[in-house]
Amino acid sequence: GLKVTLEDRDLWRRFSKLTNEMIVTKTGRRMFPVLSASVTGLNPNAMYSILLDFTPADEHRWKYVNGEWVPGGKPDSPPPSTAYIHPDSPNFGAHWMKQSVSFSKVKLSNKLNGTGQIMLNSLHKYEPRIHVIRVGGPEKQRLIRSFSFPETQFIAVTAYQNEDITQLKIKYNPFAKAFLDIKEK
Repeated sequence: GLKVTLEDRDLWRRFSKLTNEMIVTKTGRRMFPVLSASVTGLNPNAMYSILLDFTPADEHRWKYVNGEWVPGGKPDSPPPSTAYIHPDSPNFGAHWMKQSVSFSKVKLSNKLNGTGQIMLNSLHKYEPRIHVIRVGGPEKQRLIRSFSFPETQFIAVTAYQNEDITQLKIKYNPFAKAFLDIKEK
């Protein structure tokens, strides 16, 4: 009965309709919307780790042309695959089920340079995946299940291309309010 449910699904869908974009920088940029999920159906007394990784969503490099994203050629070779281990890992099932599991600290980067960062190729589309792993016990470590949500797909960019995405980010991200104040002045 293990179930992982995406939080803020309506917000993710708003971004998805416009083809969401996430900024990648050398030093790493946090995601918005933040990927959060609720988990149910774990054994409350067993230990689990929860990981996040990003899988290519298709076989394209993308480009923004005349106000829309279009396939723009062959993809670059994928960066080394790294998973972000949730900082509360490992922990009891009871811990993971008592509140949303938030990946607010993960940073998306276009360079390999440190922990807590996931390297992605710019102008490529990705889909985040959440992995629930049982740790300890006789089998030591085994994957329980992976979960992905199509509405969380995004194109990695070094600057927002779609003005509508920029406006949504400003409207819903409490950390972008300073940006809004500057624009109004």
